[in-house]
Amino acid sequence: MEDQKIRNMEEFSAVSGISRPTVSKYFNDPTSVRRSTRDRIEHALKQYDFRPNLFAINQNRKSTKNIGIVVPHIVDPFFAEIVRLIEQRCIEAGYWAIVLSSHGEAELEANALDLLRSMKLAGAVIAPLGERSDRARMMQFASEIPTVIFDSPLGSGEAFVGTDNFHSIGLIVDYLCRTGEPPCFLEMPAVNENALERKNAYIGAMERQGLTPEVVPVAESDWGFEQIGYEQGLRLLSRWSFPTSTVLCANDRIAIGLLAAAYERGLRIGRGPGSAMRIAGHDDHPLSRFTCPPLTTVAQDHAAIADKSVSALFDMIEDGGPQDRAPVKLEGKLIMRLSA
Repeated sequence: MEDQKIRNMEEFSAVSGISRPTVSKYFNDPTSVRRSTRDRIEHALKQYDFRPNLFAINQNRKSTKNIGIVVPHIVDPFFAEIVRLIEQRCIEAGYWAIVLSSHGEAELEANALDLLRSMKLAGAVIAPLGERSDRARMMQFASEIPTVIFDSPLGSGEAFVGTDNFHSIGLIVDYLCRTGEPPCFLEMPAVNENALERKNAYIGAMERQGLTPEVVPVAESDWGFEQIGYEQGLRLLSRWSFPTSTVLCANDRIAIGLLAAAYERGLRIGRGPGSAMRIAGHDDHPLSRFTCPPLTTVAQDHAAIADKSVSALFDMIEDGGPQDRAPVKLEGKLIMRLSA
């Protein structure tokens, strides 16, 4: 019998001589059966080399151990790092993390919500597309399943964890004004609430300095930020249309594109003698320290965003479901590098 391939728990119960209800009880919670019975089951598991389908077991529970995670782009290093940290926390707490990407598409985001709903989730952590999201559908999902929104708020009273853009943009505007020519602001496409918040934060910070804000708009409305920064940079630098020689970009990915455009135009970027302009960003993208020159930016606290999102979600699960919670907005940290 030991050479027999055990396909399911019914067969395992038959060959081990342990009742099917007891086996099921063990896999739901090993501590729920007597020690002697637990030893028999674990010995049989080794003897017959049986590995049950834990996902199927999980789905048959009234309350599963599945946590859904949805982000706009899993290949974006910002989201990839936060997903890694959230998944790690979930595993440590005995949960399965199910990660889905909406790939910047509203229909795929809606499909992800429908798929996760069918999995009888314990809870979900979602970074929404924002402007393209079906907000009514998202809030309906959150009303049924404990859900924490991160990165960009939906503005509908949901549980939220993210960065205080007004604080972080204020930090870098103050630094740039103290160390050289005041910055203009190369905005990001209006894909989510962060775009508007960061632009308004820049305007407010400049006005507090008694300076005139100079916003450089972009017409695009997609997530290809590096390409947008590069193309806009080439166009503006070809006839030097930036209002100042210091450019604060709404995020690091746009700044990375602008750095590439400046290099192509033969411009030296940085603070030293002979530099034509300064470029700064926001987020502390994992690649920002390796650009040429390394990018001055404001760091979002990836670890804190992940930790507080998961902690809030576990509290909601323990308390029995969705509830009103004050948004958590974290302060950024100024990172001074050679680009500005």
